[in-house]
Amino acid sequence: MLADKLICAITYATKKHEGQIRKVDGVPYIVHPYRVAMLLKEEGYNDDIVIAGLLHDVVEDTDGTIGEISNLFGNQIAKLVSFATEPDRNNTWEERKKHTIHHLKEAPLEARLVVCADKIDNIRSILENEKIFGSEIWKHFKSSKDSQRWYYQEIYKSLHTNLPTVSIPALFIQLEQLIEQF
Repeated sequence: MLADKLICAITYATKKHEGQIRKVDGVPYIVHPYRVAMLLKEEGYNDDIVIAGLLHDVVEDTDGTIGEISNLFGNQIAKLVSFATEPDRNNTWEERKKHTIHHLKEAPLEARLVVCADKIDNIRSILENEKIFGSEIWKHFKSSKDSQRWYYQEIYKSLHTNLPTVSIPALFIQLEQLIEQF
């Protein structure tokens, strides 16, 4: 049953992101959600978290809705996706990022893991593309490299806010290491 749910999520995300490409390298956009989901799966997280990773950009970047995700995949997955979804795309880059930073401070650990995996994959892509294309990649972004660095540093801080320090997830450590390379 869980495998069926994952297959349905893969199919749904693939259809929703059909025709979209990554802005710098032209790779089909769906590769990003696949990598986010694979990262979560490799870390041993449950299927709901993996599926939320796969669907994390559906609402933000397609005509998909939280209600639709809830109907198809359940309230828990929809809740996790909502934490990874930026508010109104008409807001400025800075307003959207500040909202995400603040919103993350109150998010459950499962949602923080999805957001963290997303940011890990984004930074990896930026670093890889910067090696290939150099500083030209920043023409494709709505903010400077310094602003992006600030954003990822603040996300990292938010991941730790109100989090019990018993055990820091390995993904958080990976993110910290990537930010240091940024």
